[in-house]
Amino acid sequence: MSENSQPRFGPATGVGSLPGDDAREAVKTATGTFEDFPFLPELPARGPGADMIGRTAGMLVELYARVEPSGWRLGDRPGRDTKRARAWLGEDLDALEEFTQGYQGPLKVQAVGPWTLAAALELRGGEAVLSDAGACRDLAASLAEGLRLHLAEVRRRVPGARVVLQLDEPSLTAVLRGQVRTASGYRTHRAVDRQVVEATLREVAGAHGGDPVVVHSCAPDVPFALLRRAGVTGVSFDFSLLTERDDEVLGEAVESGTRLFAGVVPGTDGPLSDPAGSVMGVRTLWRRLGLRPELLAEAITVTPSCGLAGASPAYARRALAQCVRAARSLADNPE
Repeated sequence: MSENSQPRFGPATGVGSLPGDDAREAVKTATGTFEDFPFLPELPARGPGADMIGRTAGMLVELYARVEPSGWRLGDRPGRDTKRARAWLGEDLDALEEFTQGYQGPLKVQAVGPWTLAAALELRGGEAVLSDAGACRDLAASLAEGLRLHLAEVRRRVPGARVVLQLDEPSLTAVLRGQVRTASGYRTHRAVDRQVVEATLREVAGAHGGDPVVVHSCAPDVPFALLRRAGVTGVSFDFSLLTERDDEVLGEAVESGTRLFAGVVPGTDGPLSDPAGSVMGVRTLWRRLGLRPELLAEAITVTPSCGLAGASPAYARRALAQCVRAARSLADNPE
């Protein structure tokens, strides 16, 4: 199968994080459960550098970060925290290579997007990168180059894969609304202009050379229209946080070909409904939007509502398997 004839997405996948600290076990679970759309897991339980911010900070080019009591802070040179982050990512890629021998099809990898990274990383003085427009531009450029190198490495290790890049942007809405707190906690950073946010996302997504890019946010009020204008191929979100206010932009997104990664399986331990029950809300939304049922399987990828780092290992495995069964229910019975 040539790369161009591969499907762009699979029917179900994970969001990113899993519990535990064993890279081989996590990759074995992610590739074994999602035979059509595996993902490279993140294991934040290993400690600083395996968390989403530290992992992505380790990918930056000519920018380095270290752990301070207040969080991750930019510094002058790569220290032990950067080296640890890169070593863990290397371990994860070794495991991915081992468990994807001969694989052909979509494969998802995750990194923190430029705006959540700017809200979380501190400048040398302790204030967020978000406080300085020039620093935001430098960070986005460094991230884009780091992602380009990372994705090239993934393709080298899994040559049959069509790599899908997921940018994690849980702070995006807060950045747009001026709700990110300053270091003192008494004020908030000024809202960033929507056009600047959009252009930066487009720049970082461009590091992927035209292959699919998904933006994930499990916060309320995901800016679907802005993300579509920024040129992303898919949007990943917590389905339970949707309101009818989102109907119009969701309908426009589907009709324009944007893939919806619907987070319908809870990310923390609890009882799971039957697979059809997990996607009942998706079917209801479809009817409300007046969309053709046969579009469902073409437009939806089923995922957990957010990362599973806070779940028990047993529940995480059940939740991932539930995504596969729920996606099958949508495909088999779109009505």
